[in-house]
Amino acid sequence: MSNNDNSPIWQAGWATAVQRPSVGFHKNWAEEGFTDQTLRQTVRVTGAGTRARIKLSNRYGTAPLEVSGASIARSGDGAAVAAGSVRRLTFGGSESVRIPAGTEVYSDPAEVTVAALESLTVSLYFAGPSGPATFHAQAWATAYRAAGAQLGEVDPAVFGETTVSWYYLAAVELADGGPVRRDTVVLFGDSITDGFGSTVDADRRYSDALAERLAAEGRPLRVLNLGIGGNLLLNDSEWFGERAGARFDRDALAQPGVRSVVVLVGLNDIGFSEVDLPTYKPAPDNAPEQLIAGYRELIERAHAAAVRVIGATILPFKGSEYHTPAAEAKRRAVNEWIRTGGAFDAVVDFAAVMADPADPDALLPAYDCGDFKHPSDEGYRVMARALDPAAL
Repeated sequence: MSNNDNSPIWQAGWATAVQRPSVGFHKNWAEEGFTDQTLRQTVRVTGAGTRARIKLSNRYGTAPLEVSGASIARSGDGAAVAAGSVRRLTFGGSESVRIPAGTEVYSDPAEVTVAALESLTVSLYFAGPSGPATFHAQAWATAYRAAGAQLGEVDPAVFGETTVSWYYLAAVELADGGPVRRDTVVLFGDSITDGFGSTVDADRRYSDALAERLAAEGRPLRVLNLGIGGNLLLNDSEWFGERAGARFDRDALAQPGVRSVVVLVGLNDIGFSEVDLPTYKPAPDNAPEQLIAGYRELIERAHAAAVRVIGATILPFKGSEYHTPAAEAKRRAVNEWIRTGGAFDAVVDFAAVMADPADPDALLPAYDCGDFKHPSDEGYRVMARALDPAAL
């Protein structure tokens, strides 16, 4: 590909993993969709660029999605955008786009200058009923909705409705006129990667902490978060996305410039079978050997794509609804294999750094968001510090 105005080289800015519509964890708009409404979503990019394009997903739609208009802008506070920064987006030269069910589309490039760790706001207008929305259930960031067409509106007051999910927006890619670079690290996994329990709108996930750390240390890499809350290594879920193996190529290996993937998944495969909840089905009683086979599948596919894969040990979860002697035995067996099996290119021992020294089967209280499973903001910072930049 030539690096000229007609063929920009697209690099990673931000991405998320999409899911089928469901009621999810929090109040959301996925099942009801949008009619004569503008949706505004803010994302923080981990690369820099002078051009941007977005990827919209109708992967789980059952009918074509009509997007009547879209814009991108530099972010202000909340739903506000910086005056003078709004750029209308086009799709093949048209301000509207029809996205067939099961597919995704990219916008045309827009002239947008953004630095790493700055935020961009994407607004989407839907004139007619959108139908149920392909979405990401747990954004840990606020999405805003307003009546009517408000793509260029700078007054945040018109966006009076909110949720903490992302809808249709799957990626923001950036171009800066530079050469192709393999500088993208994908963090892949379940709710701990997704940032469950972190402070909303504060960018306190471990992916955020890692991007900030690498930038501060003079080794800026583009860090993408492709976690899904409740995701399983071995089974698809109506609530929590396709299994890790089914989405690994799309969500991890297909990202622009990917060089490495950190895999942190398996907690739910161990824990779901310990709790009789409809949302936790399917919940087979997986043996450690089955999880290990699932990890080997991911490793093989990453290596076939010339991508490094870092294995992360499963965090302690004593005190949570998942924890039983059988579940703990599985966690220990899986973690021992991750540490010593030699299958991963490198290992990050999150279990060791997050454990309470007085009770290694439990999270250190200072690192626990309060549910005995998920880290606090400080816990996510500790996870980011545990990764060896040389391994990435």
